[in-house]
Amino acid sequence: MRFAKVTLQNFRNLPLAKVALTGRRTFLCGPNGQGKTNFLEAVGYVTALRSFRGAEPRALLALGKSNAGMGFEIEHEQFSTSRVTVELSGDGREVQWEQGKVARLADFIGKFPTVVFSSQDSQFTRGAPATRRRWLDLTLAAMDVGYLAELQSYHRALSERNVLLRQGGRDSGSLTAFEHELALHAVTLVARRTEGVAQLSEFFRQAHARLVPEGELAGVIYAPDSVTAQPVEFAAELAAGRPRDTLLKSTSIGPHRDDVELLLNGRPAKHFASEGQQRCLALALRLAQAAYFAAQGGVAPVLLCDDVLGELDPVRRAKFWASLDGDPQVIATGTTPPEGEGAAWQIFNVNAGVIEPAH
Repeated sequence: MRFAKVTLQNFRNLPLAKVALTGRRTFLCGPNGQGKTNFLEAVGYVTALRSFRGAEPRALLALGKSNAGMGFEIEHEQFSTSRVTVELSGDGREVQWEQGKVARLADFIGKFPTVVFSSQDSQFTRGAPATRRRWLDLTLAAMDVGYLAELQSYHRALSERNVLLRQGGRDSGSLTAFEHELALHAVTLVARRTEGVAQLSEFFRQAHARLVPEGELAGVIYAPDSVTAQPVEFAAELAAGRPRDTLLKSTSIGPHRDDVELLLNGRPAKHFASEGQQRCLALALRLAQAAYFAAQGGVAPVLLCDDVLGELDPVRRAKFWASLDGDPQVIATGTTPPEGEGAAWQIFNVNAGVIEPAH
């Protein structure tokens, strides 16, 4: 897959951007705060019709504007050349492509995969479990709308139970009902996450091996908060924990507390990995995500590298390029042009929301 043209209007600080992308490597260059990441955010929106920053549609509108528009011309393995348009407003979004108006996310999600490499990925190793859990959920949901539905249903039931707990937990009948619903979705989520991490772990191991010296071995394991395999058993655990959860005013067990642990040479990476090793683990995790997308959807994802390549030393940067499967499109950002590869890059300068070809 490759983005050939991107048109943006009133998207964050980009009043009007018309960018024709040639080749496989595009670099957006400029000082911080000029709009480079905003451009990547718009491109990445087509994967799951959401911002990789987690922003709501109204937050994507330019200051003082009621609407924003995005248009994409995409060369695709399965759909030939596709044109996708997205109109954003304070009330939501409207998406159109060759098949017509997108009425259901299930009909669109995962068709145009992208993978974002960000400086925030350093938190994969030593950050909170929520960071790694969010990565796993986004990865699995982008390729499996059934997983997304289970995740959404689980969190709706979780929210309802927490509301009752904050009210003192006196409505035992409603608590029981939501606990049974919560348990059904929890068991399914654990099973799907177990299967998903098993697939991702091999991609992760292979990607990491291409980035580091021989002898370093990486691994990723799924660490569920609860290992109960039957909904009735998990519902019973929730019921037994009501006194504690009422005091806490929240649900203290379940998939919303799961973790994904990264290992280096069989030991927890968060305790034993150096800064350089952590950087390689984060890169490998994103490369594993890209390989998973390609395997599941049959489409090579576009790699969006937000100010991360400049953080790598020349050796690791060379290993990163050598590790890429095939010839994926890469759209990268940074404050200085890429060194030693000027001829390979199409470079744009970004200044105060204006994107122009470098001369």
